[in-house]
Amino acid sequence: MRPAFPNTENALEDAAALFRAARRAVVLTGAGISTPSGIPDFRSEGTGLWSRDEPMEVASLSTFRTHPERFFQWFRPLAGQIFNAQPNAAHLALAQLEQAGMMHAIITQNIDMLHQKAGSRHVIEMHGTLQTLSCTRCYRKFETAEYVRQFIEEGALPVCPHCGGILKPDVILFGEQLPQSAWFEAQKEARTCDLMVVAGSSLEVLPVAGLPMQAVDRGAHLVVINNSPTYINVRADVVIMDDVASILPEIAKRALHG
Repeated sequence: MRPAFPNTENALEDAAALFRAARRAVVLTGAGISTPSGIPDFRSEGTGLWSRDEPMEVASLSTFRTHPERFFQWFRPLAGQIFNAQPNAAHLALAQLEQAGMMHAIITQNIDMLHQKAGSRHVIEMHGTLQTLSCTRCYRKFETAEYVRQFIEEGALPVCPHCGGILKPDVILFGEQLPQSAWFEAQKEARTCDLMVVAGSSLEVLPVAGLPMQAVDRGAHLVVINNSPTYINVRADVVIMDDVASILPEIAKRALHG
């Protein structure tokens, strides 16, 4: 393991070299990759969602079951931001790396579908997705696009057209388990990759935060790109504490054309 590079230019070149040398690169993304697209993160002081609301009161499974209108009232402005958001340069850079065969998979903590909008194909969504809704009564699944306009513009709660049950976004709320298939796939990717890149995640939410350690413990190289320190910086080959939307495109450019 090498120390983090104090010189950003050197760090960019080294990260690009790791991408070029990797046979199975995996990128773990968090909220920090989507904030430049206008989607707020959860924990930033003063601007994060949890600086304004108590998560267990608005975004828990128990709240949804007992007071779904409370959840949807909180969720409505966030849904508007997500559905109006467009991928930024970091999302596009990862899609380019995947298309060039230099990245195998994205493991994301985000629910905003921006990786898919950017063109990424192999995306493992650890906290679910806003692309679909499921009926809490008959369990039918529906495309969110059919309901989102009326919900965002008028506040109309999404209701199942078959049984009248409330439709729940297919995102993981507090008190819910991670999707089992996604978790197994993410662990497999972490344990078989030879390069793990953490992009825009403070690595504070378990169990996803443990995936980079699984990779490093099995010999993978590690690159961390985040505005704030993470617990695993001391194990990284390269640490760049800067805006991921600026840094990832620079790394991709060097990896693809260097």
